[in-house]
Amino acid sequence: MMPYYGDPTLLRASVESVLGQTDPDWRLVVIDDVYPDLEPGRWVASIQDPRVQYRRNAVNLGVNGNFQESIHSARADYVTVMGCDDIMLPNYVERMHATFAAYPAASYVQPGVIVIDADGAPANPLPDRVKSYFRKQVVEDRMLSGETLAASLLKGNWTYFPSICWRREVVQSHGFQAELNVALDLALQLDIILDGGVLVYDAVESFMYRRHTASVSSWSANDGSRFEEERDVLRDAAARTRSVGWNRAARAANFHLSSRLNALSRMPSAVAARDRSGFTSLLRHVFA
Repeated sequence: MMPYYGDPTLLRASVESVLGQTDPDWRLVVIDDVYPDLEPGRWVASIQDPRVQYRRNAVNLGVNGNFQESIHSARADYVTVMGCDDIMLPNYVERMHATFAAYPAASYVQPGVIVIDADGAPANPLPDRVKSYFRKQVVEDRMLSGETLAASLLKGNWTYFPSICWRREVVQSHGFQAELNVALDLALQLDIILDGGVLVYDAVESFMYRRHTASVSSWSANDGSRFEEERDVLRDAAARTRSVGWNRAARAANFHLSSRLNALSRMPSAVAARDRSGFTSLLRHVFA
């Protein structure tokens, strides 16, 4: 599933990366959230491959709404909600099929990810170095669940949401929490983990995640709104994990180390832009 609203050029690259899969057992559904330019949709609809479908929403649903629509519309046993600016390496579908076959208890799979910049060049900015640090603390075991997984993600969410392949019945039974636009994947993962779900990490690189300033997560981090949402999600996570006796996970949610460090790293940009409101919001999050 590919919810779409963005750069038409990057959309083409994303779609073409799916067409280039070594495993032919896939279906791509592009859901256009009423992007003003009709040409990208015409291009997708013109693709002569029965596995590719194009839909245009009747009204703009927004980030959360179009993600919800993607989940509800999924029909295959496994589903990826892919970013319309990201790239599937040719082995992605093959690796996901193989991993789910090898780990039938898996609720979702996080593949190995290469981070690229807006121009498609390999990148390793601070957020991704932090993700790598937290991931390496727990991935000695490929299967993760329970408090170990919850505490790890609440210290620092090291997963890459657009690259994750979900077992459809699991993700549809939970869905995304309404009104969340940035931390919705962390909230969803916590729902699944508290319900006994299992994450499997496949270290083989099969996905390219594009990190650039036009993304929702980037601009919402710069103005501080991202962290207001994260605080709400983390407060809820602390209460829910504490209620089931996962005190280590609750402490991780309360301290939210990586989230604080991320906010701290954004403060110089807010100062340079003379964004008093954004700076105040970031400062509040660092010392909350």
